[in-house]
Amino acid sequence: MTASEPRQRKANLRLALILLSVAVVFALGFVAKIWLLGPN
Repeated sequence: MTASEPRQRKANLRLALILLSVAVVFALGFVAKIWLLGPN
């Protein structure tokens, strides 16, 4: 195990959480649009 592995893992986890939160925001916006405006 190198010294940079825990740091890299922490950076990867942070990136994953950021991407997940962006995906959740897009999904919620899509659902809200359909709910407020209807499917058409």
